[in-house]
Amino acid sequence: VELISLLIGHCHSDKTANAVAEDLLNLTGGDVYALGKFLPEGFEQVNGVGKEMSLVLSAAIELGRRRSCKSSVKSIVITSSKDVFNRFTDRLSDLQHEEFWILLLKRSNHVLAELKISSGGLAGTVADPKLIFGKALALRSSAIVLVHNHPSGNPKPSLSDKNLTQNLCKAGKFLDLPVVDHIIIAGKYFTSFADEGIL
Repeated sequence: VELISLLIGHCHSDKTANAVAEDLLNLTGGDVYALGKFLPEGFEQVNGVGKEMSLVLSAAIELGRRRSCKSSVKSIVITSSKDVFNRFTDRLSDLQHEEFWILLLKRSNHVLAELKISSGGLAGTVADPKLIFGKALALRSSAIVLVHNHPSGNPKPSLSDKNLTQNLCKAGKFLDLPVVDHIIIAGKYFTSFADEGIL
């Protein structure tokens, strides 16, 4: 966070450099190696990062790449719905409101990024398809996993959950950006649309 905040400290933003740096790292769950693969427009998905700041970050990453420093953090591979649940359970299982996230995957199901799309109330939250696919395309994702929580403790998909998933799957096929699963987390339990055969 301190290194990134030093890079962006001179750029203009309403947020502090530290806050922007933390948001950037949160894109990849703290994986600096994965962050280094973003294009400049990928950085701009973080609130407070403009074109100038994104170019500064890209230049710094390219300089580090040319120095041939390899990160010790290995890219995480998603092999099952349980992997997604384990990745999100700590942040979603105890919430008293709904949040909708997307997990973006590279080829071979390596994690590219994770992004919070919306935060709502006890009964639901908004998941805008244009926002979801806009971010996925900007980050050059190969596939999407949808993730949201049910504060009620019941992981069973609602009718609106099913309709949303069906619409996003259709859009994903058209864009050659498949939605490979939708995980609903409710406390210690979860439902996978893929596992249940309702994707």
